[in-house]
This record gives sequence, C-alpha cells and structure tokens, in this order.
Amino acid sequence: DELRQAMFEEPIRFFVDIVQNDRSVLEFLNADHTFVNRRLAEHYGIPGLEFAGDEWQRVEGLSGQHRGGLLPMAVFLTHNSPGLRTSPVKRGYWVVRRLLGEAIPPPPPDVPELPQDERGLGELTLAEVLARHRDHDSCAGCHDRFDSIGLVFENFGPVGEWRQKDLGGRPVSSTATFPDGTSGSGVAGLQRYLREQRQQEYLDNLCRKLLSYALGRTLLLSDEPLIEQMRSNLERD
Repeated sequence: DELRQAMFEEPIRFFVDIVQNDRSVLEFLNADHTFVNRRLAEHYGIPGLEFAGDEWQRVEGLSGQHRGGLLPMAVFLTHNSPGLRTSPVKRGYWVVRRLLGEAIPPPPPDVPELPQDERGLGELTLAEVLARHRDHDSCAGCHDRFDSIGLVFENFGPVGEWRQKDLGGRPVSSTATFPDGTSGSGVAGLQRYLREQRQQEYLDNLCRKLLSYALGRTLLLSDEPLIEQMRSNLERD
C-alpha cells in the first residue's frame, strides 16, 4: 500500500511543479527528473538519497537510470499490466490514446487472450507472441499503431521495476520499429520518436484535454477556433 500510494502521488507532484513554476509542457515527455519519496526511490533503484520521514525530493539527471517524465512512471506501467506479465499492447495504447489522442476502435470480441503469467509463454518472448498476432490482417491494422510503442517498455516489469529478464527467465528486448519505420530502444528511443514525429499531436491533444476539462463537457466543432488559438499561444510561449 505504501508503494501504491507513492506511485499515485508521483505524477501529481510532477504536474503541480510544472504548473507552479511555469515550465514547458514538453517536460511531461522529455524531462530527466521526477519526484520520489524513500519507498519509490528504493523501487526505482535510485542510489545516494537520504530522506527525512515522509519527505519527497525532486531528483535530476535520471535519464541514465531510465526515469524522468511521465513515460517511465511506475503508476502508468503498473496500471497497464495484467499482473504477472507486462502488456506492450496496453502500454502502447495508453501512449497513443492518452498522450497523442489517437482514436482507435475496440478489439473484436473473439481475440484470444495471452497467458496472464510470463512464465506461461513457453519458448517465445512476449514480443514474438505479439509479432505472430500481427500476422492476422484483422489485428495488424490497429496493433501496428501501438505495439511497437509498448515494446520499448519491456525493460520495465509488471510493476514498473527495472529488469533485464522477464518472469520466465528470458532476456527482454526494448528495441522496436515505430509506425514511421524508424527504430528505437527504450524510453530514450520513444522520446526521440515522439519529439521528431508526434510532438504536434501531443500538443494538440493536450490543448483538447485541458479545454474539455475546463468546460466540463465533450468538445464540439464550434470549439475548434479556440483550440487553434490555444495551440498558437502555446507555441509562442
């Protein structure tokens, strides 16, 4: 429960810091810092920190430890895992749906379930199982849009812990080919892809979500001029 609460609080503290200090919204994707308490620092394996009681600290220079920004936060990695294995599908879908605003239809009802435990995958890695899944034309259209984005998180276990092997003892790979045909590895590779290819989608989606939240309703076509004004203001400053 202590770790669960720390996971929950990390993105809130990150968000509040950006708002109160008027930082760039691009830090949500590209920052190399985050906020941790003692329990979360232990979970992340961040050495050399001393805490007084329930203290939280802003920690810089975490890109070398595969942390920083929203993407590698344990709360999202855990929320998008079924328990005893990771889910590149859910993790990738979370990025393209929640951060980039892509509209993706729900899966057909007859999709076979993957084993709930990584130890039940046999000789195949999760990436290899998903590759077979995409061989079906009815699956490939959507899965090509987010599977690769989810695969870059494979070095993060089911609760967002850093790992080199899955629960079945197989080495994991976080290298993937993104929808634009370029390749990348890990969070750094995904950050580069989003920065170079999808940044405008992210900014547009951020404006839409903030406006919908502020108005307390679904957006309408008549809101488009205001969204365009928001994007212009955001780009200018």
